[in-house]
Amino acid sequence: MEDHSLEKKYSKLIVAVSIIIPVVVAILFGIKLKDFGINVEPLSFLPPIYATTNGITAIVLVWAVIAVKNGKLKLHERLMTFAIALSVAFLVMYVAYHMTADSTKFGGEGAIRYVYFFILITHILLSIAIIPLVLITYVRALAKRFDRHKKIAKITFPLWLYVAVTGVVVYLMISPYYA
Repeated sequence: MEDHSLEKKYSKLIVAVSIIIPVVVAILFGIKLKDFGINVEPLSFLPPIYATTNGITAIVLVWAVIAVKNGKLKLHERLMTFAIALSVAFLVMYVAYHMTADSTKFGGEGAIRYVYFFILITHILLSIAIIPLVLITYVRALAKRFDRHKKIAKITFPLWLYVAVTGVVVYLMISPYYA
């Protein structure tokens, strides 16, 4: 049975979360714990872990689409919930790393520099845009509004997959320049 009120109930929360997460991440990205006298070693072990988390997210997203196309709805639901959890884990690790370490400058020159910044900028912009899309898609599924869920999932999936894959690509491109 469809639950039209569930979508309405969560709409303000989705808007709030979609604004709060990027703003808080941007603020925390600029805060270094050492500036507050908190001496914490840079969490330099995190970038390969959160890049791997992005890679696993991409695999889980593809697996979830295959599951739903094969009628394995419960598996699809579990995989999508796992993909959201992986994205949250990524975000926590990403912020933790950047609060303890200085940003790494990309050292590539020539055309590769433009490729890197194109990928980085589209990755960042779409990672912001994907927040409300994922939340709306997920709530529509919870509300059993599968007609509307499927429509937005066709937009959400490729964008989320792009964000996950480009997260790995950005890491691979910048990793030679980590101090």
